[in-house]
Amino acid sequence: MTMRLLTSAALALGCLLNSACAPVVVGGAVATTAGVAHDRRTTGSVVEDTAITRRVNSALHADQELHDNSHINVEVFNGWVLLSGEAPTEALRARAGELARAQDKVRRVFNEVTIAAPSSAMTRSSDTWITTKVKTWLLGRSDTEGTRVKVVTENGVVYLMGLVTREEAERISEVAADISGVQRVVRLFELVN
Repeated sequence: MTMRLLTSAALALGCLLNSACAPVVVGGAVATTAGVAHDRRTTGSVVEDTAITRRVNSALHADQELHDNSHINVEVFNGWVLLSGEAPTEALRARAGELARAQDKVRRVFNEVTIAAPSSAMTRSSDTWITTKVKTWLLGRSDTEGTRVKVVTENGVVYLMGLVTREEAERISEVAADISGVQRVVRLFELVN
């Protein structure tokens, strides 16, 4: 029973922390977000990233063939777009990248969509669990700013996004690589001084 409770708590925490910004309740009122206090992006950039995410998702959804045959996730950090998931053909994979690049304010696109059938619910659940473990470890360490990092897992591959120093990038990557279930770590960091 205790293990089930811990697992449920970790999953709930993971759901909240899957985004770089988790809501915080202070004295009965919702504060902006916990992540914004430590986020190196400007508030305008955070808002724009949300808008870019919506525009890219909308464009992908509007392409009926792409929508019906693919499983594509969109994450945005400081104008950098990560596309992950699966598409059945190279043509659909490339089309997803083109649709993302065509959106206003997109600075860079990382098209990490693999050519494969859409992943199973079991694989997606495992990926969510890996993301939760990575975020939990990052937040529990005093030498890393876990709130500054967006963690995305697709088929055991962990993608790390954020504005970090070179030293932070090394530490964060090492932490992520040591988590059980992680097959590979892909650093998509924008380095700052």
